[in-house]
Amino acid sequence: MSTTNPQPDAPLADAGTPVDRARARRRSKHRRRLANVAGLMASLILTGSLYAVLAPAQAADDVTSESAAEAAGRELYERSCISCHGENLEGVPNRGPSLIGVGAASVYFQVHTGRMPLVRQEADAPDKPAVFSDEEIDQLMAYVQANGGGPTLPSGDLREGDLALGGELFRLNCASCHNFVGQGGALSSGKAAPSLEGSSDLEIYTAMLTGPENMPVFGDNQLTPEEKRSIILYVQTIQNMADPGGAGVGRIGPVGEGLVIWVVGMSALLFGIFWMGSKA
Repeated sequence: MSTTNPQPDAPLADAGTPVDRARARRRSKHRRRLANVAGLMASLILTGSLYAVLAPAQAADDVTSESAAEAAGRELYERSCISCHGENLEGVPNRGPSLIGVGAASVYFQVHTGRMPLVRQEADAPDKPAVFSDEEIDQLMAYVQANGGGPTLPSGDLREGDLALGGELFRLNCASCHNFVGQGGALSSGKAAPSLEGSSDLEIYTAMLTGPENMPVFGDNQLTPEEKRSIILYVQTIQNMADPGGAGVGRIGPVGEGLVIWVVGMSALLFGIFWMGSKA
């Protein structure tokens, strides 16, 4: 009976060999990396949770109210303005200008005075009762300001200025179109500068700041905020003053009544002369 020699088994690596020690070091390094990553993630989650708990509730309320105003303004814009001013405020050729850069100040003036929405294309947008409520105007301003940027509404007392300086600046910059006392006047091509009677302080300020229609823009580089306030003080003061001529005749000055008497008297005198000449 013959015996067969079994094949020798593959040599088993000794636990203390350099190969096993290298493998053990690699496994330990991987475990440390995983532990570090897990610790970092836990720290981030803990930090975010603490911030969410400890952050002022007022900040969240402000963000929510601002977003709500912009969303409501977007709905109003898409319902009443998009056909002329375009989807992204970029304007529509031969219909309406771009609203990029006009800011909340322009929206306030145009919408609060009823000039917008425009009824029809004509030389001047007529001043009429506002279509939107004050709340809706605020929402439109928030939407246009957030998406187009531009001048914002001023704050504080808009009549805090120098009356004499305001009169000088008004006569220099505004009287050529609006008359020396803000009664308005005719311009070329069927256009007209509107009367300032009944205009609010904010309407006058935003008009100077944005330059609607034919009016030039008087930015803060042309007229400082203090100078604008001085002009508003002059306009509102002169509107509330009694006419120095007594019965006002378009507020053309202190000789208003005398001018009427002179015209009427000369007409009567000429009529009498011609009548007597015809009889003779």
